[in-house]
Amino acid sequence: MASVCKEVLCRNAVPDDVEPLYQMISGYAERGIMLPRSREVLRRQLDTFIVAEVDGQVVGCGSLCKLGTDLVEVRSLGISEGYKGMGIGSKLVDGLIEEAKRQNIPKVMALTYEVSFFIKNGFEIVNKEIFPEKVWTDCIHCSKQHACDEIAVLKQLN
Repeated sequence: MASVCKEVLCRNAVPDDVEPLYQMISGYAERGIMLPRSREVLRRQLDTFIVAEVDGQVVGCGSLCKLGTDLVEVRSLGISEGYKGMGIGSKLVDGLIEEAKRQNIPKVMALTYEVSFFIKNGFEIVNKEIFPEKVWTDCIHCSKQHACDEIAVLKQLN
């Protein structure tokens, strides 16, 4: 999953990335945009994360969560302030899609507030109720469970 694009390096996360991942995700979680992840959870799930690095600093992240044999979710997709609008998010999504293809998983979904970003990256809006796998793994623990305002998007891979 590693690729160099301009001065941005997208690579698999390593143990030294746990703290920057934790800080970035916590910042989003405090604003109610992303589910929080503990350092312990990040350590356990590190192999599902890729990071974007600029000059040795982690400036973006994203992960894939397997929800079934034919479905993965893009999760914890975030970019540090000052690095948004530079195409880093799209590079991360491309890397995650390549990983889904490598695993022969034909469907990639996300729940998001950034619908236009995902549409630009080849996803389409769908009804979130078509993802019972997501509802039973994460949504049951979410404070917004009964009033979810996120939009579901899906990309079918060939």
